[in-house]
Amino acid sequence: MAKKVVATLQQQGKDIAKVIRMIKSPKTGAYIFKEDIIPNEQVKDFLAKK
Repeated sequence: MAKKVVATLQQQGKDIAKVIRMIKSPKTGAYIFKEDIIPNEQVKDFLAKK
């Protein structure tokens, strides 16, 4: 799977990043992971969200 993501990022350009954020579920208390491929300018905004 990692190879596919790397190939996708290389095809689209160097100005995007894959980010993964861990969020605690309020219903179960378990942690879930949210991942997305976004432009580098939006990385700080994505990680600052709660």
